[in-house]
Amino acid sequence: MGKKVVDLEPETPFHTFTVEQTAQHYNTSILEGLSAVEAANRLKSYGANELEGNGGVKWYKVLWRQVANALVVILLIATALAFATKDFAEGGVILFIIIMNAAIGFWQEFNAEQTMEALRNMSSPTAQVIRDETRVTIPNNQAVPGDIMIFEDGDVIGADCRLFEVFNLETDEALLTGESLPVQKNLEHIEDADEALGDRLNMVFSSTTVVKGRAKGIVTNTGMKTQIGKIATTLMNVDTNEATPLQKRLNKMAYFIFAAALVLVLIVFAVHNFVYSNEVAIYAISVSIAIIPEGLVAVVTLTMAFGVRRMAEVKAIVRRLSSLESLGAVTNICSDKTGTLTQSKMVAVRMWFPTDGFYRVSGTGFVPEGEIFHQGEMVEGEIDGEENQIAKGSGPDHYLRTLQVASLCNMSEVRRTQHPESHGEWTAIGDPTEIALQVLAYKAGLPKPELVQQGFNLIAEFPFDSSVKRMSVLYKTPATAFKASEHLIFMKGATERVFPCCNYYLKDGQEVSLQSEKGGDRAAFEETMTEKMNALAEKGLRVLTLAYRKFDVVPGVDLVHGLVREEVETNMVFLGLVGIYDPPRAESRPAVLKCYEAGIRVHMLTGDHPSTAAAIAKEVAIIPEDSIVHNNPLIMTAAQFDSMSDEEVDRLAELPRVVARCSPDTKVKMIEALHRRKMFATMTGDGVNDSPSLKAADVGIAMGQSGSDVAKQAADIVLTDDNFSTIVQAVAEGRRIFANIQKFVQHLMSANVAEIVVLIVGLAIKDKDGHALFPMSAVEILFLNMITSSPPAMGLGLEPPSESNMREPPRSAKQGLFSFEVIMDTFIYGLAMGILTFASFCIVLFGFQDGPLVGTNCNSIWSEGCMGVFKARATGYACMTFLILVHAINCRALRESGWTIKNLKTMKDNRMLWLSIVVGMILVFPVLYIPGFNTTVFKHTYLTYEWGLVIFDVILFILFAELYKFIKRRTMKPLSLEGGAMEMQSMPTSATLADSVIGVQSKK
Repeated sequence: MGKKVVDLEPETPFHTFTVEQTAQHYNTSILEGLSAVEAANRLKSYGANELEGNGGVKWYKVLWRQVANALVVILLIATALAFATKDFAEGGVILFIIIMNAAIGFWQEFNAEQTMEALRNMSSPTAQVIRDETRVTIPNNQAVPGDIMIFEDGDVIGADCRLFEVFNLETDEALLTGESLPVQKNLEHIEDADEALGDRLNMVFSSTTVVKGRAKGIVTNTGMKTQIGKIATTLMNVDTNEATPLQKRLNKMAYFIFAAALVLVLIVFAVHNFVYSNEVAIYAISVSIAIIPEGLVAVVTLTMAFGVRRMAEVKAIVRRLSSLESLGAVTNICSDKTGTLTQSKMVAVRMWFPTDGFYRVSGTGFVPEGEIFHQGEMVEGEIDGEENQIAKGSGPDHYLRTLQVASLCNMSEVRRTQHPESHGEWTAIGDPTEIALQVLAYKAGLPKPELVQQGFNLIAEFPFDSSVKRMSVLYKTPATAFKASEHLIFMKGATERVFPCCNYYLKDGQEVSLQSEKGGDRAAFEETMTEKMNALAEKGLRVLTLAYRKFDVVPGVDLVHGLVREEVETNMVFLGLVGIYDPPRAESRPAVLKCYEAGIRVHMLTGDHPSTAAAIAKEVAIIPEDSIVHNNPLIMTAAQFDSMSDEEVDRLAELPRVVARCSPDTKVKMIEALHRRKMFATMTGDGVNDSPSLKAADVGIAMGQSGSDVAKQAADIVLTDDNFSTIVQAVAEGRRIFANIQKFVQHLMSANVAEIVVLIVGLAIKDKDGHALFPMSAVEILFLNMITSSPPAMGLGLEPPSESNMREPPRSAKQGLFSFEVIMDTFIYGLAMGILTFASFCIVLFGFQDGPLVGTNCNSIWSEGCMGVFKARATGYACMTFLILVHAINCRALRESGWTIKNLKTMKDNRMLWLSIVVGMILVFPVLYIPGFNTTVFKHTYLTYEWGLVIFDVILFILFAELYKFIKRRTMKPLSLEGGAMEMQSMPTSATLADSVIGVQSKK
């Protein structure tokens, strides 16, 4: 890795270093961070920030899986018997097939595993660092010593760090120390070099989790040099190699097949009165080979890898393969609103104050360009009076104080990029809601950087929490010539969580009690405020309430760690409401309607106000347009839903489609309620508190852009675009994969059934020595299973989704790979192919040739007397080959004809399928007509007029299959749904809602 530029292990541990000493040790700046060039150099010197031997695809394990199975054991026994009887040609071919099968299987599976590993790594934790004075997000394995790393609630810490900035930081270090309670961190210098790991409070450690607060630190150690690396733990990594339900079912099927093979072997020996001979042994092994679907594992692996790749193309990263199989059974999707159903491009568009009414804000996105206009009060939904533009930095006291709260009670950053190639574009980092407030502050002329430069100093922070739904900060204001410095509490959050903390409101610059004669009755004030809040929420706006108060500092109290939240967040002064618009994604509505068409219910679980949630839910078609908010069982608040007992929830005719003011516990309760109704549910989440619901769901889906590392690790799938339509595409892909697995399993197993029929019935035909005559040789069977049958099966695994893929109800989660219909189809098609093949063999042997009693030892060697047997065997082989290839087209649909012009045209999109069929047909001819090779290896000879019989059998099979499918269509219950699962009424368009939100103008 090259020579190290600094010593990673100083004489004393880093917790004994001061911040200045740590920065000096690594030649870094806590303000500017490392340069990109220096970071790249250090990455070369120190290596990637990852644990050695962790994860990755092991080639030797993949190779071992190719040879450690029952098939290879049986083939090796066959090889040994062939060599023992001096049949070196057959033994050599079987050995060659073993090696070739292992090589092809290894290549396919190794490449597939590498593909899936690479895609899984796309969802690996990231780190926020400062590089070139700019906050950037990098893959965690690229962090280097000396980096300035930033931590927030829900982050998995990516390296050992010496802290230099802390705000209410608590970490979960149970992985490292076994301590179950969160550890509160600080910046205090520690002298004792031998301080216990759990007491090094000025340090954070790799793989531990931030459960509260935020901080910044200097990276001191990475990779194997971290504390977690020293004990070589891999506890934080998900075991992505655990067998999936499909793999477990296939393993069970393998045991069944092996047992069936033993039974068939006993049957073969029983027919020969349990008298051992090499011919009997080889026939028994041929029967064993015939029942084993040799290409099944390779086809499953290829199909899964292709599915994972397709999911990645639509921005869904699969972390657990089991979820890929489960998606097809999803009956209910529980989704967040912000950023998933909506664009997460929030912009503050309205404000309301109790003293002078509404304000309108122009501009879009996070570009801080726009104006603020005072409108006054509304009369019958319209502004009564003229608009007045507010100059930047000016306005009434309540207005300016509100903008201060929006600016300072805010952790987001809005800045203009400095790089020349970016042309000075604006960028934003942080929560979309906070970005919207910060942009509002910029438009008002009160941006956070400017206020901080004036002397506003952050002292303490009570971060937003999903349980309290509010955030507070303590600031020390700058002293001026006219006013001494003071301490102020700024608060923002949900109205029902902020207003109960308020006992005053601001009027003409004075704090007026809500209970005083001047302030009026608190209940009347709350009624007015609620009316205005509902007016904004009904337009689809997220409504926040802002408040503040002066804070009297008690001498001797630690303002950083000694404050109690409940005592601080009281006696607040109500300022006003801010309405933030987050437009729905254009693709959300079609995606929801597609869900209903597929028999899938969609539930919106959001932290927004019920009216806001209902407005968006109507627009994206989750609820009918004429739905009322109150007393509607389809729309509930978390308080209403959580207060119901399980019995009361179960008595509901339908679970609510919208749950507002939702908490993490509410999400878990919804999943449990769905499970009691035997539903199969997926849940989306992004915060650290969403982990329980993600784990409780059948398929947990985390947000890749806004999601915390903890949520991503708890999830089965990570969306890199946080888009609801991606969930629907993932469900469609899950359905496609399961349908394709059924197609190729049916194709492979039908061929095996056909071969068994031929070989078992063939026991009735004896040669002149009394031995059973082989209708098919062992090499023919191997060639059919591996060369003829497996490639078309792979093509079936890559089939595009059918037109009815998302018009059919979800399959039952209890339904295994083999439904009754698939089992029935497998045996009926296999029986038909076996009968046709054996009939062809018998017609040639007894009708066109002289029967089985002419030649001697026709199972092993060629002679003139064996011409009839070899001709019959060649006819059966050709017939079986073409039937297997034709059956691949038949398997493309369970009930629909595969031979319509429409279906044949769609097959051109599946190059693997039609190419394997064509190549399979071409390969028949060298196998039949190469002299010596045909008689010595395959134990058959060339065909002449027998081709007419082969063609007749193929036509007969196609007609039989079409008749069978016709009968199924007429007698079995249709698969597709007639219409959607819910009758949806007319919905408002995006343009309509946008106009009603942003286009409110005053009367002229």
